[in-house]
Amino acid sequence: MQRIDLGEVEYDVATKDMRGWVEERVEGKAEDRLFLLSHPPVITYGPRTVLDDLPAEAAAIPMVQVDRGGFATYHGPGQLVGYLVIDLHQRGPVDIVRWLENGLIEALGSLGFPLVRRDTPKGASSLVGVWTEDGRKLCSIGMRIRRGVTSHGFSVNVDPDMTVFHTFTSCGLDDVTMVSLAELAAEQGLTAPTDADVRDAIANSLGAR
Repeated sequence: MQRIDLGEVEYDVATKDMRGWVEERVEGKAEDRLFLLSHPPVITYGPRTVLDDLPAEAAAIPMVQVDRGGFATYHGPGQLVGYLVIDLHQRGPVDIVRWLENGLIEALGSLGFPLVRRDTPKGASSLVGVWTEDGRKLCSIGMRIRRGVTSHGFSVNVDPDMTVFHTFTSCGLDDVTMVSLAELAAEQGLTAPTDADVRDAIANSLGAR
């Protein structure tokens, strides 16, 4: 899988580019790719999101409905976003999400942060993502599969403005507490990893070169 590092990209630009990346993969014009980037502040939400989960009043942060799984989440400076454009090669959606969860856990564990995945109880809101052992959420995952190729991907809170998460219901979970690597590092008396550290760890874990 090819690793492609980008800087800050406007969300609408990235989604337009992503459609092109998917077409290139479907047509065999590109290999599997991992795009690593960040976005200016934006709240995105999937089609199943309950509108009451979004900020109650018009805010300075734009809100965009997107064609991926998952519910509402925040993207902004200090957060690493990874878009995966992968041919599934007979793998199903559950397999690719589990692979991604485990890859993120391995990557961030190598930086000194023990993390876990959680199974979703029947009938409950999805617990897909990566969590601390005490039940706080660090990484969100929302993907789409079209013609056997994935798009969208994951976000990792490295050191964003965490107060934004207090203005809406994140991931469809009323009681979820979002956390960042910077906060976890401070709790453990560690030096917070840089964006570059996190990019390298994740790319290595997912096999992107």
